[in-house]
Amino acid sequence: MKNKLAKLKYLPNNFNILETGDYVICAISGKKIMLENLTYWNVDKQEAYYSYIEAHKKRDKE
Repeated sequence: MKNKLAKLKYLPNNFNILETGDYVICAISGKKIMLENLTYWNVDKQEAYYSYIEAHKKRDKE
């Protein structure tokens, strides 16, 4: 699989793949996040974040 957007269900310590793909998009920066590098997400908002920096920015906005 090359360059296909995945659809995920974010869980507290993991995620389920709803539609197979290679990456998701960061909710803050718009950067591609390869699934093997996905570390930060928000379960309640069902959003992925590229790094702790974007996750922190999102939290500070609220």
